[in-house]
Amino acid sequence: MSRQKFTGIAGLPLSRRAVRVLKDRGIFAHSLVSVEHQQLAQRYVLRGLESGGSAGDLGGYVSFAGDDGQPLEYLHPVEAIGVNGLHAVVISPEVVRVDMLRKGRTYELLITRHSLTATQNGRRPQMETTILFRGIHGRVELDLCGKDKAQAGNVVPTFYSLAGEAVAIPEKFLAVVRATTKGASCSGCSHAHYLRKPRRVTSPIILPNAKDNSAAGGILCGETA
Repeated sequence: MSRQKFTGIAGLPLSRRAVRVLKDRGIFAHSLVSVEHQQLAQRYVLRGLESGGSAGDLGGYVSFAGDDGQPLEYLHPVEAIGVNGLHAVVISPEVVRVDMLRKGRTYELLITRHSLTATQNGRRPQMETTILFRGIHGRVELDLCGKDKAQAGNVVPTFYSLAGEAVAIPEKFLAVVRATTKGASCSGCSHAHYLRKPRRVTSPIILPNAKDNSAAGGILCGETA
């Protein structure tokens, strides 16, 4: 029988046993990217969830970046009831997803780009997925959950081809892979490792002038009654 081509759209290919073990250990790394419609802006966007964490010798983490590997702003953080689950929501027309699984010091890695096709006649666009990097059985010869914890965030796994040659991770994605590696080794994780806090633009507070305040009998900010 012909084998179905791996598209990467759903993230790392995991066996049922692996999914069950992750669930039993309380690690929920949500790799699915969905297409959503913004009613007010009348446009379609992609929605991803930075999530995951570590429990002992097992870890899984999913994060997102821009096309050049730069950190994206999250829509908002999420304070989940449990740990090693959802940390932040990202909304963007295009995202690069980094999906990682760790067992001990062995790592699986999948980097994919997700974008939307052009819309025609108001129809819902399709999501296009491109595999940018696939790493199998990578290694980090450090105990990032224990004695080498201080190195977490500074290292990435080393991956090899089937012929035993080192395969380099694209340089522009090294920062997000470092953060994802740290997330997959973060015990009881409760925060995002790569998505950054949005820069909120707040409107200035306009206070009434002294004359208006006097006439109204009010008190300006900083004054005491």
